[in-house]
Amino acid sequence: MIQEEIKLTQYSHGAGCGCKISPAILDKILHSPIKYQPDSNLLVGNDKRDDAAVFDLGNGTALISTTDFFMPIVDDAFDFGRVASANAISDVYAMGGKPVLAIAILGWPIDKLPAAIAQKVLEGSRAICAEAGISLAGGHSIDCPEPVFGLAVNGLVDIKNLKQNSTATAGCRLYLTKSLGVGILTTAQKKGILQDGHAALAFNSMVKLNSIGEHLGKLDFVKAMTDVTGFGLLGHLAEMCEGSGLSAVIEFEKVPKIDAIDWYLDQGSVPGGTNRNWSSYGDKIQPLTERQRNILADPQTSGGLLVAVAHEHEHEFETVLREYGIPEENIKPFGWLQQQDGGKLITVI
Repeated sequence: MIQEEIKLTQYSHGAGCGCKISPAILDKILHSPIKYQPDSNLLVGNDKRDDAAVFDLGNGTALISTTDFFMPIVDDAFDFGRVASANAISDVYAMGGKPVLAIAILGWPIDKLPAAIAQKVLEGSRAICAEAGISLAGGHSIDCPEPVFGLAVNGLVDIKNLKQNSTATAGCRLYLTKSLGVGILTTAQKKGILQDGHAALAFNSMVKLNSIGEHLGKLDFVKAMTDVTGFGLLGHLAEMCEGSGLSAVIEFEKVPKIDAIDWYLDQGSVPGGTNRNWSSYGDKIQPLTERQRNILADPQTSGGLLVAVAHEHEHEFETVLREYGIPEENIKPFGWLQQQDGGKLITVI
């Protein structure tokens, strides 16, 4: 079968959210000396470093608009479409919104890969869109040297339920709804050292929708939210701290991690994106051990929601997580936010 003969990861130089441009380079790209007239209806834009743009529709609701795409992180075309789509839709959930529509972004090396493989990618995308209750309603494609796929997604949210990464308050407890280690395991797969019993660990995490985010948006004691993707936990937490004017303390042993990753780290299974991440923001973090750095800066693809919760509502929040089937290892705080004291942005203990 043609699908069994082709491994998509062999046709790209990067994988998943590990393809993202580093935070330091992205800052240079987004910087502009030109002053643009502010749009009073634009509630969240580039200046916020948040997961999506948000536009006030004038009736108490807002439009959430986002796009995300990358090169293959799995070999199977159908699975690639599922992972890329779950990852893109996550940005709407991270803002507390409800996704309503998606359109596809496809770059395909038509001289290297058959059109039938691209068709399988789209089928995988439709499957995840259907799970999210939305249509894959169109899109755009180009002839591209490497396979690329993703979505542009629109969502809606009551403005009072909008969650941002810059609205956390001191004392908030930090939760992560998916365990870290996806980048480590997918790198092991590319190196050919992934054990059969671990093959589904990263994939099952990546295709799980962060649909709980729509409900968390309705909870007043959820003070801030974002999803953890290519910049790793440290990068996305640093953005939350900077936007909120706070610092964070992480209890490393309480950070949810995929159990299998320790062995792969011992084998040198560290994504290139980990080092790019650390080079971009390591100066903001208290010195770490190599293992702490390799886990906390590990680029995640379709990672979990990073949630800042008012500390007096911990029990209530954890009850909600259980009701939505979040694994028990993710139903405990791994750190907290506090006032900045002039030291490093994030401390790991």
